[in-house]
Amino acid sequence: MTYQLKLDIFEGPLDLLLHLIKEQKMDIHDIPVSEISRQYLNYMELMSDLNLELAGEYLVMAAELTRLKSKMLLPSHGEDEDGEDGTNPRAELTRRLMEYQRYKSAAGDLRQLEYERQQLFSRGSEIQIEEGEEEIIVDATVFDLFSAFKQVLSQRTFKEDFEIKITTLSVSERVNRVLDTLNEHESVTFESLFAENESKQEIIVTFLALLELMRMALIRVQQGSQFETIRVYRTADRETQQEALKDYIESEIDSELNPEAI
Repeated sequence: MTYQLKLDIFEGPLDLLLHLIKEQKMDIHDIPVSEISRQYLNYMELMSDLNLELAGEYLVMAAELTRLKSKMLLPSHGEDEDGEDGTNPRAELTRRLMEYQRYKSAAGDLRQLEYERQQLFSRGSEIQIEEGEEEIIVDATVFDLFSAFKQVLSQRTFKEDFEIKITTLSVSERVNRVLDTLNEHESVTFESLFAENESKQEIIVTFLALLELMRMALIRVQQGSQFETIRVYRTADRETQQEALKDYIESEIDSELNPEAI
């Protein structure tokens, strides 16, 4: 079965590279080009397996990493890894990553200021004081979800079944199932949503359903800090959920009737 899904929530290729650098604990000033290229292509292969439509910029970055890797493998002619112009071939990539990281950091600071402003109350407003210290959590990125998804797959063993089974797996049906679970609980762990999935196809459909719910802004995914346990929360009441699901189903029908309009 094929699942075609186009998502707007993906960060760009620089986000993926920064994620890999943090995940692998690499030095951004001394990027191991061969390893970062391998990890990047592994992620692209995973996205391809999920039939996610990749933006062209991901392919451009893959080509750039391949070119850079090839350049690093060429004899340096005594220039100590320098390129033809005497500069390190990694310098431009490092510069772009550091510049992008500064923009992301500034955006994060602005979000924090917005949050702090929301904690100020004008005279006459009601203040609710909760006991206990507030747990510090951060939003998980799409690539954090991909890392968790890869871990779920690595922990499961799928038996080869030569019996032919006709199974219809629906992303929209799984979207409803995830929402039902979240309506019953305040939050759930990312891994728990796959507990009852018996096949790889079911795990994939559940993951695609989570991505769709993120795109529709019906859930948020957060963790104590990067690479820690991810928890999933609902962000809307049942009425809002039903309205969003209605629009989603209608758009799916339109896509099937008019595939060229996608």
